[in-house]
Amino acid sequence: MPQIHLDESTVERLDALRRDDEEYDEIVTELINIYEAEELTLFHGGDVE
Repeated sequence: MPQIHLDESTVERLDALRRDDEEYDEIVTELINIYEAEELTLFHGGDVE
């Protein structure tokens, strides 16, 4: 699995989003899913005539 290095401010922001000792990989996966869902919504929203 690839490793990434985060600066302190990013870790603090992730900590603020975590719930019940949620693992970092869980919160990052959730954020990616939200991003992808919003991207699809925006993409399909432009297709309506």
